[in-house]
Amino acid sequence: MIRKYRDRFNSEFSTEKYREILETLKQKGGTEPLFRVSESPVFLTKDFQAKLYGACDSIVSQIKKMSPKELSKAIPDNCNVPNDTNQPHFFTIDFGICENEKGEVEPQLIELQAFPTLYGFQRELQNTYCEVYPFLNELKPPTTDEEYYNDLRRLLIGDENPENVILLEIEPHRQKTNIDFYITEKKLGIKPVCLTEITKKDRKLYYENNGKLIEIKRIYNRVIFDELDRIEDLKTEFDFREDVDVKWITHPNWFFKISKFLLPKLDHAYVPKSYFLHEFPDTENLENFVLKPLFSFAGSGVNLHPTKEITEAIDDKENYILQKKVRYAPLFKDPNGEYSKAEIRLLYIWFEDEDRPKLMEHLVRMTKADMVNVDFNKKDAIWIGGSTAFFAD
Repeated sequence: MIRKYRDRFNSEFSTEKYREILETLKQKGGTEPLFRVSESPVFLTKDFQAKLYGACDSIVSQIKKMSPKELSKAIPDNCNVPNDTNQPHFFTIDFGICENEKGEVEPQLIELQAFPTLYGFQRELQNTYCEVYPFLNELKPPTTDEEYYNDLRRLLIGDENPENVILLEIEPHRQKTNIDFYITEKKLGIKPVCLTEITKKDRKLYYENNGKLIEIKRIYNRVIFDELDRIEDLKTEFDFREDVDVKWITHPNWFFKISKFLLPKLDHAYVPKSYFLHEFPDTENLENFVLKPLFSFAGSGVNLHPTKEITEAIDDKENYILQKKVRYAPLFKDPNGEYSKAEIRLLYIWFEDEDRPKLMEHLVRMTKADMVNVDFNKKDAIWIGGSTAFFAD
């Protein structure tokens, strides 16, 4: 979208520099990324940035006006965890970079989550692009690394010893996002721990570190209920729904409360019309909508071409939405003259004593396929995968 920077980046691009980016990330994280990293960032205008931030502010304001009772309707009965909080510690919101009927570029809301994502990795990815392509430093945000990681430290660790704080996952070392876990550990001292390794004694939780049982006082939670339900014979001493002496960052209930469950309830020019499946009106054309499960993750279960036969076969229609289709704009030109589309995720954190969340980073996913998911791209495609954004006039 900004020809000056796109042309310069493309003229300086080489496969050697891309290998340098991957090697630098490997050094920073101690492992290669298990997901595809795009060769290029995206360059977006300050005007588009203002549209993004304005939409986010409106959405946050609308959510804040919703009652706790209304939000809690999203939590399945078998997934309710005790000791809920007034607001989530994380808030992420995804927009497609789209074009409207007039050909104007604008953001369109895809989904939103109160769940952490690659806060460590995205910071280091942006740093790495700037190291390999030094001209990008003139576009880098003013927040220093020290300020950035101090904010994460305050949120995740608080006044506790980092030893008493864990990043909780299921088989964390086998997760595609494990490089983010290792960067987080290196920067903050928080160890990734598998749910199966947790020991429970009375109301307290422990994990083993260097042969000693260490009490867990805060959990940086990366476990998704949807994934838990799909693992057969998962043996653990600790069930999420138990009332234990631990502080959740963020509380698991917010995974459901800030989710696609909210999409039919939001009103904004950049929020596509959405309906719960059981409330889809006869006046709408099904062909203009995408079918999505409420609580799936990473695009799981999304149907771009739902039919009446498909929707009528669904028993739990209240757990699905139909969201109006948007048109992604093919804006990001590669050296071969082909164009990628993209989504941008805004990564916020939300301190308990603050009224509104704080924007930390941007996560971009680039694609040349119908769905913004690397798995759907051709294996030899370029300008696809995880990336970041730079903004300029």
